[in-house]
Amino acid sequence: MAKRVHQPREDAEFDFILGMSGVPVLAYFTGTWPKAIEPCRMMDLVVADIADDYSGRLTVVRTDITRCPAATERYGITGAPSCVLLKERQAVAHGTGPMTITEVRELLDGHL
Repeated sequence: MAKRVHQPREDAEFDFILGMSGVPVLAYFTGTWPKAIEPCRMMDLVVADIADDYSGRLTVVRTDITRCPAATERYGITGAPSCVLLKERQAVAHGTGPMTITEVRELLDGHL
């Protein structure tokens, strides 16, 4: 995972990252149950590239659903992988399931 991708260990850390970010946040929600592992691994590569490509314009947060249950509930996440673009802690775009880098860029570009 790229160094530019934050990985909070709990909800408080997730909220801290959101509060410290001066740019929009791409919250990428992952899961560790068997059916989620492979799609989330594929998305890890996409998200790492997005973090590099949008450096300075976007904060990327890789969020484990089981470690950040309050954030998961707050943003209506029902499966993994899922991406939510946040501006000032408000969801402005949402994508669910494995996405290509092109699909993630399309999700972001209309809002950045």
